Amino acid sequence: MKVTIYDVAKKAGVSIATVSKVINNTGNISEKTRKKVLGVTKKLDFHPNVMASALTGKKTKTIGLLIPDLANPFFSELARNIEDSANNWGYNLIMCSTDYSSEKENKYLSLLKQKSVDGFILASGFEDLTKVQELIEENIPVSIIARDSPMIPINTVAIDDYMGGYQATSYLISLGHENIGIIALDVWSNRERVRGYKQALEDHGIKVPGNVEYAKEISIVWGKKITQNYLNNANPPTAIFTCNDLLGIGAIHAAREYGISVPEQLSVVGFDDTMLATLIAPTLTTMAQPIQIMGKEIMELMVGMIERNETIKRVTLMPELVKRESTAKVVKKVSS
Repeated sequence: MKVTIYDVAKKAGVSIATVSKVINNTGNISEKTRKKVLGVTKKLDFHPNVMASALTGKKTKTIGLLIPDLANPFFSELARNIEDSANNWGYNLIMCSTDYSSEKENKYLSLLKQKSVDGFILASGFEDLTKVQELIEENIPVSIIARDSPMIPINTVAIDDYMGGYQATSYLISLGHENIGIIALDVWSNRERVRGYKQALEDHGIKVPGNVEYAKEISIVWGKKITQNYLNNANPPTAIFTCNDLLGIGAIHAAREYGISVPEQLSVVGFDDTMLATLIAPTLTTMAQPIQIMGKEIMELMVGMIERNETIKRVTLMPELVKRESTAKVVKKVSS
């Protein structure tokens, strides 16, 4: 037989209202009573009926988190930090991986709305922002993380991707590199990094390449594939800026197969600073995103909207260059 809130109240010797306040972390309840009620809920294996709470207009203390690819270390680390921050606020997350698919994005948005989540954190590509706009018009708390969205009024925690691309490229130029390749995915954040890359080249009087060959997915395989294309050119680059650490690791693998030494013959810079950046040999120079701060900031914005109806805020954080072993000064060829 299913345990109810009445059973918990009777066993704990308190009122139903007290049990409700403890479960929802509201009201002025003594620590002794709180521990007693929580002990009973655990002993009886009591789980609040989230849907029933939603139907009565109460908060469900759940947030939907849409992630494009949990296999990507950046997004898995980001999801973990958001979850930790959510737990600190007394919220739970329902995570869905969208594979950068608009169809999956729409499906999960619809599903989570049926589950009556209190709000959404969107860390997916969301190239089509019409569904996001619909959430805003329905007064559903929603925030975007890891990409900017200047075209719609929405809570945002983003990195200055343009400046990240600019700084990474400028660093390679400071090492004497002029023939610098780039590997990116055709999504908003990477397009901004590409824009920064091109601007850095232009500002330093270096010819900007034409069309960028975008990877089909963020993976070691695609980093390797596009690097091989570069290395097969008559005039291969002396450095490559990759808009993700996985792509950077792929670039290092390709160089190794071609017998090209990193960083002596080819410098590689990644983006994100995931744990993989220190596991590859040589270790990867990369633009670090403050993942822990991002998770904390996005939950503060969400709680502000859900519990205090706070206004829209945009938080822009700066990436930081982390110098490791995959970059070095270009070796100038001496003419005979």
